[in-house]
Amino acid sequence: MDWLTQRCPPLAAQSCLRPGCLSWLLVVMAFILSYPMLRTISLELHSVVTGSYLSGTHSVAFVNCPNEQIAKDIARTILDKKLAACVNILPRASSLYFWKGEIEEATEILLLVKTKTSKIHELSNYIRSIHPFEIPELFSLPIDQGNPLYLKWIEEGVAEN
Repeated sequence: MDWLTQRCPPLAAQSCLRPGCLSWLLVVMAFILSYPMLRTISLELHSVVTGSYLSGTHSVAFVNCPNEQIAKDIARTILDKKLAACVNILPRASSLYFWKGEIEEATEILLLVKTKTSKIHELSNYIRSIHPFEIPELFSLPIDQGNPLYLKWIEEGVAEN
């Protein structure tokens, strides 16, 4: 930090207003503000050059359904619309939750939806439009690592916009 005070000495309780100091400060601020974008671009470039997986490119979405038939119907329409490459249907999840101030208990069917992270918003909108629950459960987690061939298969199974 000494180099900064030597380059830009304080001017009688005012901050440094010399043109060289302001230019340097602008460059530093531009780098700090653009760091997330630069990091993303560099990771994508590294992924293309090395053939490695870019963490977070794919996601698993979780959706609860009231029964198996509705779960199968939702899973099939998700696949028909190419919003996912695979949907696992896990039977009989016991759920306890607050609803309108009361503790409720239900048996639900859990869907695990494997898709591209870029499709999560569209998937969420679609599920909200067809789901029988007033507030359907839908959340997703990014896939950090996995079998490269499986991740490529997900990529190929989900439609581009």
